[in-house]
Amino acid sequence: MCIRHLIFWGFALVLCALHPLAAQESAGPLIGQVGANQYVSPTGAFSVTIPVSAALGGSVSDTENVVTFQDSFNTHQSIACFKMDASLQREYEARGRKDYLIWFFSNFVQADFEHRFPGTRVESAHFLNKIESGALLTYNLLPGGSMFGASVMIVPSEAPLVAKRGNLIFMHNEYVFILSIELSEKVLERGAYTKTVAEEDEILRHRLLGLLGKMAFAAPPALPAADTTNTPTQIPATPAK
Repeated sequence: MCIRHLIFWGFALVLCALHPLAAQESAGPLIGQVGANQYVSPTGAFSVTIPVSAALGGSVSDTENVVTFQDSFNTHQSIACFKMDASLQREYEARGRKDYLIWFFSNFVQADFEHRFPGTRVESAHFLNKIESGALLTYNLLPGGSMFGASVMIVPSEAPLVAKRGNLIFMHNEYVFILSIELSEKVLERGAYTKTVAEEDEILRHRLLGLLGKMAFAAPPALPAADTTNTPTQIPATPAK
């Protein structure tokens, strides 16, 4: 993985936020594979049951590292998958899982959100010990960062719509995964929206874990086969006293 890929992921999110339908229509052919309602990542690191329906205007677009699922109504979900290079492996070994995921999110994901959507902030964050041997769950507020902005009429004098996004960051087989889902109701329902923060968090948590439950991961690389030949073990001679 390299930083420019992470920056590209943030830029792709911005394009979808500003012009979600146009971005989907102009997307090139898929890099990953689709068959039997399954999407297979071009990295081969994972597959996932496609969470949108063509009958509802569902579409799939991807890059080498990110796949996005969106429909015409209320769904926008993405999965980013990055192979850890040597420098990130060293960072992980020095920090441990929890601190590494916090560091990764802060320096790449959150930093990119802040660059693209000024005023972005983390509403809350939680470390989930029992998910994927430890996963970071964050809730972000993004002024002007809604993927559904084109579906809502905005008065020029009004403040930008504030989107709420849930992110689940974890590691699996030396890849870092970022699952990201916007709480579409917060933008689409406008004045009729009455959910509390706790209710919002529970909805996003449920949807993120539901998306994780649709994923299957490639088997880890096989270890080299053990040498089973009958080769005598050399024991160093004891130095003479």
